Amino acid sequence: MGELTEKVKGNANEAAGELKQKSSDPETRAEGRAQERKGEAQQFKGEVEGKLGDDI
Repeated sequence: MGELTEKVKGNANEAAGELKQKSSDPETRAEGRAQERKGEAQQFKGEVEGKLGDDI
């Protein structure tokens, strides 16, 4: 179940990050890039959990 949770969180963070990157404020754009990267990492974690099981 952790796999699905991480993938959903990752998708949400990526989407929010993409929206923030469209801002005219440079700080908000930087925050959006960081949030998108966090989402990508969560997606990867979910994939690893799916392959190895929730025991990690």
